[in-house]
Amino acid sequence: MKKIFLILLLLFSFIQISIASQISYDKSDFAPISSVIYDAAYDIRYYSSNNFTGNRIDGYKAPVAYMTKKSLKALAVAAEDLRNQGYRLLIWDSYRPQKAVDNFVRWINDPNDPGDKEFFPDLNKSDLIKGNYIAPKSGHTRGSTVDLTLIKKDGSFVDMGGTFDLFSEISHPNYKNLTKEKKLNRKILHDAMIKAGFKGINSEWWHYTLKKEPYPDTYFDFDVE
Repeated sequence: MKKIFLILLLLFSFIQISIASQISYDKSDFAPISSVIYDAAYDIRYYSSNNFTGNRIDGYKAPVAYMTKKSLKALAVAAEDLRNQGYRLLIWDSYRPQKAVDNFVRWINDPNDPGDKEFFPDLNKSDLIKGNYIAPKSGHTRGSTVDLTLIKKDGSFVDMGGTFDLFSEISHPNYKNLTKEKKLNRKILHDAMIKAGFKGINSEWWHYTLKKEPYPDTYFDFDVE
């Protein structure tokens, strides 16, 4: 009886794991950020070579940013809040296909592709997975995460004390060795995103995920186009 129970328990666990990591190609509940936030700017880094791999990433066939409709509605609330303070959003990345994440992992495991050390000046490639900078599964792939910063209404730069995908403690939201102005700029973005229903992470000041994301167990893999 114990043996049968153990087999059933293992089978149930396997089914749960399979369900928890399902892949979907259905993009019907996604929309481009530009369809809701009229004044956002874009610098889609993975569509270009200006990223840590030094190459365009699989699945990025256009410089477009998608999110789930629920998360996009929340992002529009943050955008309005920031607009009233004199800012616009600059989007670096949002929905990310699973094939793009797979591309990151292949790059890390390729000894002949050094990438762009400007993004990880004090680390080795192998450190990027060990240090949880890159993971085989990404919240971006669930469609309710966005990487973003602030620009002024005229498009001018807002200094956050570090740039997108800089794998360094400088990128930690609470990094202490910043000027008051840079700390305030990070706080303005943080407060607006938290108020709109997002949560951040402790390693990247630009990264926010909707707290009540609609697809917490689904990883999408349709192309950005």
